[in-house]
Amino acid sequence: MRSALAGTSVTLSIIMAAGMAGAYFAFSTGVMPGLNAARPQSAIDAMQGMNQKIQNPLFIAMFLLIPVVAAAAGGLLLSLGERSAAILFFAAAGVYLVGALVPSFAVNIPMNNTLDATAIPGDTAEAAKIWSDYSGRWAVWNNVRAVSSWASILAMSLGVYLWGKDG
Repeated sequence: MRSALAGTSVTLSIIMAAGMAGAYFAFSTGVMPGLNAARPQSAIDAMQGMNQKIQNPLFIAMFLLIPVVAAAAGGLLLSLGERSAAILFFAAAGVYLVGALVPSFAVNIPMNNTLDATAIPGDTAEAAKIWSDYSGRWAVWNNVRAVSSWASILAMSLGVYLWGKDG
């Protein structure tokens, strides 16, 4: 039973982290460059819309539960005597927590909230300044979240590779 639970939590944590890494990657490579190429008023309007729609139960659950599920996988693996694999899943949980969740709550989400509270100016120069101030910093921290998610997936993948090799 514990082995099946471990397998389920291992699989879920990898799928969830891959989903978030993909979302961050898409924003880094397509969404933000696309918005940067648009009229500033359009970019602000589109980002405000995305910020509102991303707040849905499926996204929020996946976004928040990755470290919980990865740590649960680590605990289950540890209970099965799979110390090396467990350590990697605990590390993956920590990497995602520190590298993706902390920047989200410290930087990206507050920036989103500020942008959402901003009226879209009619003046293009004013809108360009608002968007420029937002976009560059937001994108840098989004890249941190993407790389951290990939590092988390790498640790999980190594954990899967090592599963069964401690015995």
